[in-house]
Amino acid sequence: MPYPAPTIVNDPFAARLALVYAALFLAAGWQLPLFPVWLSARGLDPAAIGIVLAAYQAVRVVATPTVTRRADRHGSFNAAIVATALATVCAVALLGLASGFVLILVATAFFGFVSAPLLPLVDAYGLKGLSQRGRAYGPVRLWGSVAFIVANLTGGVLLGLIAPESIIWLILGGNCAVALAAFMLVRVPRQATAEAGKSHSHLRQPAFFAIAAAGSLIQASHAVYYGFSTLDWTAKGYSGATIGILWALGVAAEIVLFALSSRLPASMNPVTLILIGALGGVVRWIATAFDPPLAVLAPLQVLHALSFGTTHLGTMMFLSRTAPEGPRAAAQGDIATGNMLMMAAASALSGLLYGISGSHAYLAMAALALAGGVFAMVAARYPQRATVAG
Repeated sequence: MPYPAPTIVNDPFAARLALVYAALFLAAGWQLPLFPVWLSARGLDPAAIGIVLAAYQAVRVVATPTVTRRADRHGSFNAAIVATALATVCAVALLGLASGFVLILVATAFFGFVSAPLLPLVDAYGLKGLSQRGRAYGPVRLWGSVAFIVANLTGGVLLGLIAPESIIWLILGGNCAVALAAFMLVRVPRQATAEAGKSHSHLRQPAFFAIAAAGSLIQASHAVYYGFSTLDWTAKGYSGATIGILWALGVAAEIVLFALSSRLPASMNPVTLILIGALGGVVRWIATAFDPPLAVLAPLQVLHALSFGTTHLGTMMFLSRTAPEGPRAAAQGDIATGNMLMMAAASALSGLLYGISGSHAYLAMAALALAGGVFAMVAARYPQRATVAG
């Protein structure tokens, strides 16, 4: 990934950014599997839990572009990140005090709204600051993946040590760590401009739309894996320990990729990385659809470094090179929103397909990855250059 000559060196920017990523994914790694357990402990039945989780996701689609554009107008990523992190802490605290379906629904929606823009804001801040320092994104972002594995491994242990009704306070603790790490971020100069308020210049780039479609389709191809792989493998007789190892293999491969990403050639085209991700997804999901034995399934998990990892790196590389300076956060937020929308649609489709055809639902995921590759090739037809805000 090419970078300009460093203008800032020997400051703690990368280390403190890595700490924020670690805190973010530690909190997420606890929240994803444990939050439904807390909802059940508060007396919600499966239908009510589904409604609450759907509300959490729905408001995020509205919040992300709204807040990232406001951050651009005010010109300070630090203030936006800290404010969002603190609002998230308050939202989780309120949620912990809520009781009854209606209050929990409202509090969860508030939690989803205020927390949604946090990762896109951190990514926008990180891409800008790392570029100024001639540093690669992957070796910093990998600490989020490491923390996610730690959360997965510790979550089950903690679930056995704390009462289900107290899980929300564990999630609160994770988000408090995020807020504390956000306060420690190196401050970047405030750069509010009149053009920054016109946060739409990236929407005039055909390449931006093609890359957003490519990335969101390939990432959405993980919907069956995220939603049903554990159920599927359990039904096939794999133990919980084996399933945990399979999941860990995928994230470990992703970590290795991120660690080595700084060695990518300076001439590497972001589209090439995304095409590699699409190919990895097609191979992975077609093979997984036909119930491979464990000796084949384990190596297939390593392809997570491609289906997720290179797709993510390619998208971040594209934004680092082309995102306009004024609406940088908006561009990042719009990519995240596209991913959310596509993943929501793919998740709904995956539930239907898995119920009908079991593991053959992965074939539809292979089709999504292939479609993402097609959009990546469309993006290659357009020049990839930074635009001028406004």
